[in-house]
Amino acid sequence: MNILFRALNDATRREILEILKDGDMTAGDIADHFDMSKPSVSHHLDLLRQADLVASVKKGQFVLYSLNLTVMDEIMVWFMQFKPAVQTEKPRIRLQINK
Repeated sequence: MNILFRALNDATRREILEILKDGDMTAGDIADHFDMSKPSVSHHLDLLRQADLVASVKKGQFVLYSLNLTVMDEIMVWFMQFKPAVQTEKPRIRLQINK
């Protein structure tokens, strides 16, 4: 879980995740969205892969990157445990009547 949050702690990596929500892309396609070197983008992709947020598949001479939605689901389940339980009973309101 620490690796996951370290990966999400960087704005560039979060932006890469947002880019990948539209579909699989190569590292070069992802790098075109940034004003940084391709090795820097590859480093960010590697950290996302280590956190299992991104999966990579070799297609010929290219590597396609995609979101790992299973890990996204696990994160949501983990966060939802902190949400208060739904109140099933209506709260009772006591009105004080002055005589």
